[in-house]
Amino acid sequence: MPINASTNTQSDRVPLTANRGVAVFSIGVMGFITANLIPLMIVAMVEDLGVTESAAGAVLTASLLVCAFTCLATTRIASGRHRHLLGRVSLIAMAAAFGIAAIAPSTVIACAAIIIGGIGAGGSASVGGAALAALTNPDRASSISGLVNRLVVTAVLALIPILGTHMTNAFGIVAVLALATAATVTWLPSSPVRESPETAKSAKTTTTLPAGVSAKRLTFAGTAFLAMLAVWAISEDSLWAVLGIMGSEHAGLSDQQMSLALSASTAGGVLAAVALTALGSRVSRTISISVLLILGAILKLSASLTTDPTIYLALVIAWNTIYAATFIVLVAISAALDAAGRWSAPLLGTYLIGSAFAPLFGTSVTASLGYPTFGVIISGISFVLLVPFALVSRLSARTEGAYRHHSAAITTTVIA
Repeated sequence: MPINASTNTQSDRVPLTANRGVAVFSIGVMGFITANLIPLMIVAMVEDLGVTESAAGAVLTASLLVCAFTCLATTRIASGRHRHLLGRVSLIAMAAAFGIAAIAPSTVIACAAIIIGGIGAGGSASVGGAALAALTNPDRASSISGLVNRLVVTAVLALIPILGTHMTNAFGIVAVLALATAATVTWLPSSPVRESPETAKSAKTTTTLPAGVSAKRLTFAGTAFLAMLAVWAISEDSLWAVLGIMGSEHAGLSDQQMSLALSASTAGGVLAAVALTALGSRVSRTISISVLLILGAILKLSASLTTDPTIYLALVIAWNTIYAATFIVLVAISAALDAAGRWSAPLLGTYLIGSAFAPLFGTSVTASLGYPTFGVIISGISFVLLVPFALVSRLSARTEGAYRHHSAAITTTVIA
């Protein structure tokens, strides 16, 4: 009996539509938004709550760690049958917590609400990552997701100072966005997982596997990928953490030049997302991740060695652009490994755990060994991760190809 060509089997990835895109990309933005707005949130907390910068930073660090652990803890739910429920509850909880923080009558209540808000952000990040894996063409989906995230964050970063950097704006806007996103959860693609809770506890994947690849091997590759991602996060964010200090002490960069570097870096990230969106899957993920890691290593080392402010400025902008592109490709690799999102769901949580150690790592190494040695170490990490990341990327391409072949065979059989 003939069927419509768009009919999907239970394990299908689904095409990107307007509704699905709004839901998937919006909830993904909400999972990342606290980390992106930290500079303005700290200002708002210092001015309105009367806390010190270090105290505000500690509260937001706690919120991010709660977000990370919640993201990891809810991975199985996000990749299973209760994805929509988790997404809706997480967004509503995030909206309620940040809404309370925006109008809280006391500092204690506001700080507690901000930390609790990390729970909702973590659940949102988990659902967003898992839902992304359900879309066809993980390369283009992850690129568009990165582009949307950059554009929304850039708009919010511009809007809050215009309205006034206060608690009601910095946290109230996030609460409103979370509540609005909750209304789109019904459009999220469903998980292909349909097994019982007992079966779900096994290590088996829902992805069709290529010949010679066992579920155990895929699980090992996915776990190794997440571990490597945490190490990569330490490497990248440790440079971000000392960027200002290194720029002024080692390269003689002025405050105005550093401000320009940060603004231009954001624009570079947008350009990287646009370029990868246009390329889609026309360039191999394995080639992309290999080239990007090499370029990133060279730029990190060069930035740590130069003492010229203009060259440093250009290197920082170039590095942050490459960083954004690399992150997008890593998201695509994790999404392609499994259609249910077993590896893309915990991606943000894993990244944030690595990121949490980056400031300590960066400041300790630069203080004890100096900036040039620091550059050698962080660039060396990229080279060390090059081969294993490339191997996992090749495996993701094989599993995605096997899945497409299997899906096409099922569709042909049903149509016949």
